[in-house]
Amino acid sequence: MKNYKVLLYLSIFLVIFSCKEKSEKQTLKEESKENEVLLETSANASKIGKGYALETQKLLGKNLVGAIQNKGVLGALEFCNVQAIPLTDSIAKKHGAIIKRVSDRPRNNNNKANSVELAQIEHFKKLLEQEKEVEPVVISEGNKNKFYYPIITNAMCLQCHGTPNEEIAPETLNKLAGLYPDDMAIGYGPNEVRGIWSITFK
Repeated sequence: MKNYKVLLYLSIFLVIFSCKEKSEKQTLKEESKENEVLLETSANASKIGKGYALETQKLLGKNLVGAIQNKGVLGALEFCNVQAIPLTDSIAKKHGAIIKRVSDRPRNNNNKANSVELAQIEHFKKLLEQEKEVEPVVISEGNKNKFYYPIITNAMCLQCHGTPNEEIAPETLNKLAGLYPDDMAIGYGPNEVRGIWSITFK
């Protein structure tokens, strides 16, 4: 009788342990699937956000080069002053998104980064300083995605964003002072984070 009770308890224990093990495995499997979905969703959002940024950059770049060819650097400054935000907004409207170029050292106060964007700018600066690969950042909030990606200086940028009286010619500097009295977007070198793309979409 005693042996029977021992066997009964052992059987019950094995059944409970087996069920628990299956439950834990099922939970791990479900969590793994959820993580895969999240990763896939994040990758898709990153691809979409980068596509919007590149499309906007291409439009701005095409018009900027045209302005430089037709009117020189001074004409390009006037173009940026008047057309950069409307052109950016045209791509945003096309995709039902919010597309901004923001900076911790803005030329135009309309491009001033908020606290979240400032944190992302610092994040990208550190990656560049450490010579690490720079990847977009995507943060999901409900049914919206917040996409962040750095705008990095090159030789062409320095004509208007480099060192005064070196890369930036005196006449360009005077024009900048007239168009942007509170300009902070000078003194950059090559391969530096001048700002970021901040894009919100569903």
